[in-house]
Amino acid sequence: MPTPLPTDVDEAVAAARVAQERRRGGAVIPLQRRPRRGRGGRKARATLVVAGAGVIVTVAMRMGLGAFGMVAVAALILALTMLVLFAPATPVPTPERIAKSELKAVPAQAARWLDARRAALPAPAIGVLNRLDARLDTLGVQVGALDEDSPLAGELRRLVGEQMPAFVDDYARVPTAMRATPRNGMTPDQQLVEGLDVIERELGEISARLAQGDLDALETKRRFLQNKYEDETPPAA
Repeated sequence: MPTPLPTDVDEAVAAARVAQERRRGGAVIPLQRRPRRGRGGRKARATLVVAGAGVIVTVAMRMGLGAFGMVAVAALILALTMLVLFAPATPVPTPERIAKSELKAVPAQAARWLDARRAALPAPAIGVLNRLDARLDTLGVQVGALDEDSPLAGELRRLVGEQMPAFVDDYARVPTAMRATPRNGMTPDQQLVEGLDVIERELGEISARLAQGDLDALETKRRFLQNKYEDETPPAA
């Protein structure tokens, strides 16, 4: 039976794992990010085929299969190869879908949309695109406990589901030959970078507001522990 394509929740969980690894100081494997963004490049698919074939062969060797068993193993590897190489890529979400997705999936959906447009954006935007990506990964963890109908949830949906796509699409409609030509003191390339930087800072503000409750709770517990254990008068001998 074919493996189901990732759901919105699956994508949010993937984003959460990436952010958690970053916070722990662990290495983040780039291959994990490609399927989440729906690109499914040949290199990533080939790696998956090789890994899957390795697992099948290892299990077969441990089971000590005979000649008939090895034929079955070869058939399994062929089926795996066909499934992986010809499975359709996950479609890039539209802005409308981002705005209507489950809140926990919105950051991952927005990251996939933005990633699909990287190749069409100028080199000076790479830095801010990477910062946006990191912000969205962090928000993928934070929004899990946020109410779907809260004002902050609506603000996040509008920012990454409406305003960011509209801004990037406006830039994409500018003829390539005119993007480095100054107009009102700035080139369209510069305007794009500056606008994306504003969006990145706003996402940082949303992230900070979401973290405020956890920070307050941490401070309250620290004071409780300090009052209970450090300021407590030791009993008389």
